[in-house]
Amino acid sequence: MSTFPWLKGHGTENDFVLLPDPDGTVHGDLDASLVRFLCDRHAGLGADGVLRVIEGSKQAYVEDGGDWFMDYRNADGSIAEMCGNGVRVFVRYLAEAGLVGEKPVRVGTRAGVKEVMLNDDGTITVDMGEPTLPGPAGIVVEANGHQWPALHVDMGNPHAVAFVDSLDEPGNLCDQPGWSPANAFPHGVNIEFVVRKGPNEVAMRVHERGAGETRSCGTGTCAVAVAAARAARQATPVTYRVVVPGGAVTVNWREDNHLELTGPAVIHARGEFDRSWLPA
Repeated sequence: MSTFPWLKGHGTENDFVLLPDPDGTVHGDLDASLVRFLCDRHAGLGADGVLRVIEGSKQAYVEDGGDWFMDYRNADGSIAEMCGNGVRVFVRYLAEAGLVGEKPVRVGTRAGVKEVMLNDDGTITVDMGEPTLPGPAGIVVEANGHQWPALHVDMGNPHAVAFVDSLDEPGNLCDQPGWSPANAFPHGVNIEFVVRKGPNEVAMRVHERGAGETRSCGTGTCAVAVAAARAARQATPVTYRVVVPGGAVTVNWREDNHLELTGPAVIHARGEFDRSWLPA
């Protein structure tokens, strides 16, 4: 095949290239160099990551691939377990392509199957599952010459959440912030910097491992809501509005300990990519 189809979408400006590959045969094991090229904002299409769309029964990555499996790769080509904004964009594509109906969609990920619902107001809600707080205690993150204590919240992927006085304090988040102890996150970590805007509203910036600073991070907004509720000693159920540079989402921490993420998702471009343009 000399060309392959692609789509471009975003959820609160966290943007992705989607590669329809229902049989899992078009892109093989999705070479990391192809992902890096597609995500390059100068030579490629430009994105924070790539979402390959595979029928759940045709994937070979996890035991339960759901109705459709989201093979997610970071912009640097590395594999990521889950993406809360990405899974909304993923389901928006499935709906517009007529591949799913009105019932919840079971999306397989490397962090388990996520149930996703299309809402009447155009937003999409994802059952993100249960957060865990694996520790260790005493985590410190560092950026721009400052240090802050941080809470490790795992949403299927790791997050370190730090409360700051101003979102300007961390400086340039294109560069990876540091953390200690060094062995706390052997596979890297997403780091969120947060300010409280009101009783149930926070704002954040994020450095995503493998991507740098992004305009939003879905799993990160969930981790931040958990950290904010714990800091305020709020019991579940509790709902937070989380403001990100690309917009805002709602996170509902249910009484059964599951987190629901609700926000927008759009598909805004599509086309065919000529393989002859790919780097050798």
